[in-house]
Amino acid sequence: MELGAQFFTIREFCKTTDDFAESLKRVADIGYKTVQISGTCEYEPQWLKEQLDLNGLRCVLTHTPGPKLLENAEEIAKRHDVFNCDHVGLGSYGFNEENCACNLQTFIEKYKPVTKTLKDNGKLFMYHNHDHEFIKHDGKLVIEHIEDNFSPDELGFTLDVFWVQAGGGDPAAWLEKLSGRVPCIHLKDYSYGKKMAVVGEGNINFDRIFEKAESAGTKYMLVEQDDCYGENPFDCLARSYKYLHSLGFK
Repeated sequence: MELGAQFFTIREFCKTTDDFAESLKRVADIGYKTVQISGTCEYEPQWLKEQLDLNGLRCVLTHTPGPKLLENAEEIAKRHDVFNCDHVGLGSYGFNEENCACNLQTFIEKYKPVTKTLKDNGKLFMYHNHDHEFIKHDGKLVIEHIEDNFSPDELGFTLDVFWVQAGGGDPAAWLEKLSGRVPCIHLKDYSYGKKMAVVGEGNINFDRIFEKAESAGTKYMLVEQDDCYGENPFDCLARSYKYLHSLGFK
């Protein structure tokens, strides 16, 4: 399994293409070889390819805004072809069973065609969870409804271990349950007060997560820390990398 950096962590340093380019270099200098692009400024796919090549990086996943996916998933797939990225992710979906515009059935109806178009164009749609996917609806968790209504070749899960734990779940158990559907996962640690922490500095049992991720077929473990609580996010990424590298990951 390869380590990567989720650029949502450093989104405040990626508001212009010049800053984005500098951030790619700084992430590569830490030691990361793969990245997920999310929360940055707009960019042209050829520009991103050139910057990735310049820094010896590969983009293995993006988070693409839902409206863009719903408008033209084929075009999104072609843009990802330019920088050789096979996973097209949705960062979040605001499930609300009280509102038919964003309830579970509407999500399924809207995104079924998206997943098919991406599949037909050689991409896998990746769903990123938060904690609200662990609310029960009609006797099952929302994440289970998603699992049941999309086949593994239509939809994978970017399982976020922090948010699984925040939702009351066991991250390692969910990696086992979703085996074969978790090529990319998000690593962030969980500390007292439902706070995000540098990997290795919180309370999550990562030994079990690494074991189950390996057997589940995970290829990329992407470090993400949405909130660094005033610390420099590059320093947080570096400390997470140092900890994970000390365990033999790179």
